[in-house]
Amino acid sequence: MTETAKQSGKLLTQEANDKDVSSWTDHYFKRTKEVVGKFGDVPVTYAVFMRRPVVSAPKLAIDWLTSMAKERGFKIEIDLLFPESKWVGAGEPIFYVSGPLQGLIDLETQMLMKLGPACVAAYNASTMCSDLPDVAFLAMDARHCAGREMAETMAYAARVGSDRAKRKADAVGFIGNATDATAHFFDQSGGLGTMPHALIGYSGSTVRAAEMFDEAFPGDPMTVLVDYFAQEVTDSIEVCERFPKRAKEGSLSIRIDTPGSRFIEGLDPSVSYAVLEEKAPYSIRGYRSDAELAYLVGAGTSAAAFYYMRDALDQAGFPNVKIVGSSGFGPAKCKVMAEAHAPVDVIGTGSYIPAKWSETYATADIIEYDGLARVKVGREFLFRK
Repeated sequence: MTETAKQSGKLLTQEANDKDVSSWTDHYFKRTKEVVGKFGDVPVTYAVFMRRPVVSAPKLAIDWLTSMAKERGFKIEIDLLFPESKWVGAGEPIFYVSGPLQGLIDLETQMLMKLGPACVAAYNASTMCSDLPDVAFLAMDARHCAGREMAETMAYAARVGSDRAKRKADAVGFIGNATDATAHFFDQSGGLGTMPHALIGYSGSTVRAAEMFDEAFPGDPMTVLVDYFAQEVTDSIEVCERFPKRAKEGSLSIRIDTPGSRFIEGLDPSVSYAVLEEKAPYSIRGYRSDAELAYLVGAGTSAAAFYYMRDALDQAGFPNVKIVGSSGFGPAKCKVMAEAHAPVDVIGTGSYIPAKWSETYATADIIEYDGLARVKVGREFLFRK
C-alpha cells in the first residue's frame, strides 16, 4: 500500500473523542456500559460482518477503533480475516475485535457506520472498473454525499474497489477524484477536473470557455464540456479546430454530460438504433430490460452517443481527442457499456455510491464472553472456525 493510501481515515478519525461517542451512540449501548461498570468488566470478542457480498474496506473502521482504544487507555486485538480489497461472502465475519466489554460496547454504533457503506461502495467500484478495464474512472461523488465524513468514506471505497479491479482484471481503475481533501487516496496531490457547466454559461460559448481555461492553465490537460448548448458534435469539432496542437498531442478531451431529457446533437431513437446496428449489433440483440435498452440507444450519455461522437471526431481528423462520459454511470450502466464496447476513455462517476442503503448495514455480535463461546441463536455461523 502506498504511503498516501496509508493515511486513509486521517481527516475525520482524529476528531474522535469520548464526548462524540456518547452523543452519537445508541442509547442501549450506553446503558449496558453502565451496567458492566457496576457489575464487573469482562473480555469479549465481536464478530463484524455484512449480510450481502461486499469488498472488504475496513480501514476507516479499524483505525477509528484503534484510536478510541488508545484514547481510553485499553488494548484491543483485531483479527482481520479479509484484508482490504478482498471479496467477502454474505455473513462471513470481516474481522474479529477483542477487548474489554466496558470499553468496546459503546463504540459499535460508529464502527458500523464506518464499515458498511464503504464495503458496498468498494464492491460497486470494483465491479465497474472490472467491467471496463481499459477505461479510467474519476470519482465525482462528493456532491452526492451527506457531509464530509460520507465523502471521505466514498473516496476511500472507490480506491479500495479500484485496487481489487487492478489486481483481478488488470484495470486502469480510478485515477483520481474531484476534491483536494481526499485526493491522497488516489496518490494525487489534489483533486482532478477542469470545467463545470457554470464556466460555459459564464463565458457565453463552449469555445470561449476553452480559451479561458487554456489561458489560465496553459500547461494542464483540458477537458471541455460540450453539452451546454445541445451542440455536442458541433462544439466538440470547433474546440478541436481552435486547439489543434492539444488535439494532436492528446491533451484535449471532450466530456459528454447530456441529460436524460434529450439526445445528443444528431441522434434520435432511429439514428441511435442504426448506429449500434452498425457498431455493436450484438448489444441490441442481447439487452434484457428497459433500463439496459436506454443505456444503449436512449437519451443522454448512451453507447450510441459515444460511437456517434467518436466517428465525428475521427472523420474530422481528431482521433487523439479523448471522450469523457458522465451522468448515471453506476454498475448496471457500466456493464452495458462494456457489452457494447462503447468507445469512452474516461468515466466520471459518483454512482458507485450504494443505491439501496439498507444493503450497507453492517452488523456486530459478541461471540465470546471471557473466553466462552456464546451468541444469540441463529448467529452461530459467526463463531471462529
